[in-house]
Amino acid sequence: MPNPAHVAPERGPKLEPYQVLLRPLVTEKGTHQSQHKRAFPFEVNQWATKEQIKAAVLAMFPGVRVEKVRTQNRQGKQRRYRFRMGKLANWKKAIITLHPDSAPIEFF
Repeated sequence: MPNPAHVAPERGPKLEPYQVLLRPLVTEKGTHQSQHKRAFPFEVNQWATKEQIKAAVLAMFPGVRVEKVRTQNRQGKQRRYRFRMGKLANWKKAIITLHPDSAPIEFF
């Protein structure tokens, strides 16, 4: 049991579940992972922690049991805008793995 003095304070603003999960990442790789490994990729808020992401999935998709959450901070790509080089924004990706007996997440 962790000592309350050693628990890290919440960082950033308080986020609602609909503010944590921004959008599902519907890609070829993500579709394959969702069908074969029960792993669903989402773009999430950069301030969101793994615990907040898990709570948001449980709140937004009833009947789902989350086994684990993996996160990645992705660097924005460089893009050319007319004669200058620009940069897309950095973003955070979360891969949510469900329990084998859990209901799948339905997007459509």
